[in-house]
Amino acid sequence: MSLEIYGWNDFFSRAFAELGDPALEPARVVLASGGSYRLARQSGESPGTLSGRFRHLVRGTEDYPTVGDWVAVDSVGHRIEALLPRRTKLSRKAAGRQTREQVVAANVDVVFAAMGLDSDFNPRRLERFLATVWESGAVPVVLLTKLDLCADVASSVAEIEDVAAGVAVLPLCALDGRGVDEVRSRLRSGETSVLVGSSGVGKSTLINNLLGKEAQKTLEVRAGDSRGRHATSHRELFVLPGGSLLIDNPGVREIQLFGSEESLERAFEDVARHAAECRFSDCTHQSEPGCAVLAAVAEGTLSEERLESFRALQKELRYLQLRQDESAQRAQKQKWRAIHREMRRSGRHRRT
Repeated sequence: MSLEIYGWNDFFSRAFAELGDPALEPARVVLASGGSYRLARQSGESPGTLSGRFRHLVRGTEDYPTVGDWVAVDSVGHRIEALLPRRTKLSRKAAGRQTREQVVAANVDVVFAAMGLDSDFNPRRLERFLATVWESGAVPVVLLTKLDLCADVASSVAEIEDVAAGVAVLPLCALDGRGVDEVRSRLRSGETSVLVGSSGVGKSTLINNLLGKEAQKTLEVRAGDSRGRHATSHRELFVLPGGSLLIDNPGVREIQLFGSEESLERAFEDVARHAAECRFSDCTHQSEPGCAVLAAVAEGTLSEERLESFRALQKELRYLQLRQDESAQRAQKQKWRAIHREMRRSGRHRRT
């Protein structure tokens, strides 16, 4: 089996060659569930596990393999010995109080952010998704699913286009196939896409449609609020007809940000454009004189809801950065305490 089918290219080939270990071979993670992996290798697909050495050297959860990663595998024992550098990564803050990064998918070219044209429709949540996608290094495409349940599709598309400037917005119905050809036209041979969105938004139905077969289980959504159950419980990469690759993810209604303010500004291009005209370069867009952002709100060219969403996400990112700085400082202090303890211990040994 040719690894090029799974997106192998010169970037990964050079990184693998630098390992300089003839006992290893490259493989791509096509399924991850808990601590279990399925790997695409030259000889075909096989299960994989993390070696003890890998577990010992890994620094944090973000350094564990995820779907889309390229890894170096012991050709005899199927053990993952090394993680190759990532070209892109789609990340979010991991659940819990600790400030940890969770990599959702790696080495992706396009992120399809799916949102239903039913009660799942939420432009504010999409803004959060787009900030996350721009941070990843991939290109976002918005999929508005369930167009059969929307009385005014054109109005909904226009509303999303206002908050997703420059991003393609594609309405579709995965059940009857309307709009699916437009999605298919954006899939390129050798490129990897990832599909994210809420449970019940129709991701599994869309993947089955693109594959031309029932590969993913689908479930009915609740009639009362359109919420779905998790039809997909793990991350998995599929090779589609035509040679493109698509990663499916378990449904998620909210993504906790893990990124930079630069990506936030790209998601809020309209706010950033007005901010460039503010009198003060450090304007907070609260009450400063000469604030072009507040002027745009007053003139009606920028909505108050849009500005409030920007402020909320900016506050979240700055709090995250503060927590990361505090965590780094604690780690540095622990490192020097360990060094000093070792120095004192060595000093006692020399005196005796």
